[in-house]
Amino acid sequence: MMKELTEKIIGAAIEVHKTIGPGLLESAYEECLAHELRLHGLCFGRQVPLPVTYKGVSLDCGYRLGFLVENAVVLELKSVESFQPIHEAQLLTYLKLGGWTIGLLLNFNVPLLKDGIKRIVLNYKDFSAT
Repeated sequence: MMKELTEKIIGAAIEVHKTIGPGLLESAYEECLAHELRLHGLCFGRQVPLPVTYKGVSLDCGYRLGFLVENAVVLELKSVESFQPIHEAQLLTYLKLGGWTIGLLLNFNVPLLKDGIKRIVLNYKDFSAT
């Protein structure tokens, strides 16, 4: 089930990249991807608040998920020269804080989007069972 969902999301992202290409700001890709996800019939939230729970208290620290698709997959969009370890760490932290299993890091600033996709799975055992 999760594999099919991530395939749909990646397909939508590839369509955006094929249509407008690399070199734009993240905000442009976010708008286009939101439109494409709607065309694919996927439910999602954009700029979803992510509170940090510290010693039993939920704190609004200003963190926002780029997208949360079907309440299951976290998307973090980038338009950078290349992924840096901090990008993966950021997505992994979002997964841990929100209790999600899978996230996609999408870098639209590449000639071929397949080279700008990083799938992060928080607990592989749980992922393989879905």
